[in-house]
Amino acid sequence: MAEMLENKVVLVTGAGRGIGREISLMMARHGAKVVVNDPGVSLEGSDETDGPANEVVRDIKAAGGEAVADFGSVADADAARDMVTRAVDTFGRIDVVVNNAGILRDVIFHKMTDEDWDAVLKVHLYGSYNVSRAAAQHFRNQQSGTFVHMTSTSGLVGNPGQANYSAAKMGIVGLSKSLALDMAKFNVRSNCISPFAWSRMVGSIPNTPDQEERLKGLRMLTPDKIAPVAVFLASDDSSDVNGQILAVRGNEIFLMSQPRPLRSVHRAEGWSPETLRDHMLPALKTSFIPLDMSRDVFSWTPV
Repeated sequence: MAEMLENKVVLVTGAGRGIGREISLMMARHGAKVVVNDPGVSLEGSDETDGPANEVVRDIKAAGGEAVADFGSVADADAARDMVTRAVDTFGRIDVVVNNAGILRDVIFHKMTDEDWDAVLKVHLYGSYNVSRAAAQHFRNQQSGTFVHMTSTSGLVGNPGQANYSAAKMGIVGLSKSLALDMAKFNVRSNCISPFAWSRMVGSIPNTPDQEERLKGLRMLTPDKIAPVAVFLASDDSSDVNGQILAVRGNEIFLMSQPRPLRSVHRAEGWSPETLRDHMLPALKTSFIPLDMSRDVFSWTPV
């Protein structure tokens, strides 16, 4: 298994800390050459430093691997093209893109500013598009490639105070599925990981005292639990996996559902507001999805 990614070139965004760091290190241990992208920003997207990316590169090289640092912002399309070019110029090709970069601007919706909204979507959704688009032509030309995107149960299920983040993460699901459909004929795959891991992003989310017991379980979910799934999806051994969403929670892996019809009703003569009230609503109401939050759906202590 040590050579599962032999000769593959991997670009990991947001790779200086947390999940991205662990993914980069494990990719390298399995034979990949890694472009470690991280502008070294704070959770809000400011205060850039080259320290985190350089540290990961040093660790990879110290273990005998190959890596190069990149400090561009995925929110900038030119910088995204530059980081893909860095992979090709340094290592001769690009085989895998892991769209992991992210920031948070959590706030209850009626207090959310345009800047809060734009900043999060620019990094998560636009960033995933920018880097994927920059790599797509290379993947097409070489007739191979893999995209691994990070989504979240904040979007898939729901969390309060995260409208910007949730919208971006659901947008990434749509982006991934479109990439899987559009590029399958070029032997290119695209999948999502929905990670549960204690990181500085998760640790920044305000919690009430009654949630402290739940947080003890979350702190057990270390970022290194996510890396094996990313390595597997990057490898040729996952050739049968395309357009899927895998949630990773400690030692648990879930295949997440995707929107499909649950129930249907019809009237040959068509519908009116009154018949919708009197017939459609009673027929479908028992199948309505409740207003759950992520912690309601995943309520048990992590395994």
